[in-house]
Amino acid sequence: MENMEIGKSKISASRLGLGTWAIGGGVAWGDNDDSKSVETIRNCVDMGVNFIDTAPAYNFGHSEEVVGQALKGIREKIVLATKCGLVWHTDDGSFFEKKEGETILRNLSKTAIKEEVEMSLKRLNTDYIDIYITHWQSIDPFFTPISDTMEALNELKQEGKIKAIGASNVNSDHIKEYLKHGQLDLIQEKYSIIDRKVEENGILELCKRNNITFQAYSPLEQGLLTGAINRDYVPPEGSARKGKKWFERSNMVNVIDMLEKWEDLSEKYNCTKANLAIAWVAAQGDFINVLFGARSVENMKENAQGIDIKLSPEDTRLMRDMAEELDLNI
Repeated sequence: MENMEIGKSKISASRLGLGTWAIGGGVAWGDNDDSKSVETIRNCVDMGVNFIDTAPAYNFGHSEEVVGQALKGIREKIVLATKCGLVWHTDDGSFFEKKEGETILRNLSKTAIKEEVEMSLKRLNTDYIDIYITHWQSIDPFFTPISDTMEALNELKQEGKIKAIGASNVNSDHIKEYLKHGQLDLIQEKYSIIDRKVEENGILELCKRNNITFQAYSPLEQGLLTGAINRDYVPPEGSARKGKKWFERSNMVNVIDMLEKWEDLSEKYNCTKANLAIAWVAAQGDFINVLFGARSVENMKENAQGIDIKLSPEDTRLMRDMAEELDLNI
């Protein structure tokens, strides 16, 4: 497995990371067998995928608890990322969403961050976090300046509770403001061959220019780019796919049509469509880290092969052309 340095942090991590949103289960993803999830995480590490990403908001801390179980005895082999900024233990914050009877709020105040990190450390059964990521950015009416957020994060670095700082769900102005107040080593944003907004809004180029690792989440578009979803699929009510742009029927069918055109590439590289989708994202720059989800060892092993595929420039361009053609039909 290819490794890379995360930003300027001196942290070496696998170029492919395991995202654990689905492992958290809950309404968005359904019930999981936690023992199978633990096995998946530990097998990831055995395969050289040492970057594990989680968050408190993934089913109210359950994802962190499962990751914490998996890390027993192997913590030093792991680059562990978790997040802050979405809370339900306080009434302070700006509304984010209502889920399972709980009101989740955005809060990146110094007080909330200091409280959250202690809860995460306990759930993860560790005394430090490698990369601490602001999950969603602060907004009115409970707005916290990035300077205050960074003050709290820099203090946590000095205390040894975190090693590096990251940010997710940001715009270019957010990134520039973070950089004014300290070292920012990772940006985590949605990026796939059919969702290329980070190319258009300048975030990808901003990361490259400032030596910030760009971590792409949802490169498989919640499973749509695996080729395993048929034309009759309807997302269940309450699921993470329900209401998403690419799972609207006409869009989904157009994507499936595009995937059928990948058959020759799958044969050429002796790989799955999921492998091609991951390989395409990785091919966009050596500063890009690719995050993928898996809930079983089999699923993890299959998808992990994508990072080892080196697409030719011609095939990379061909896949982009297909995606741009798809855009015309959306």
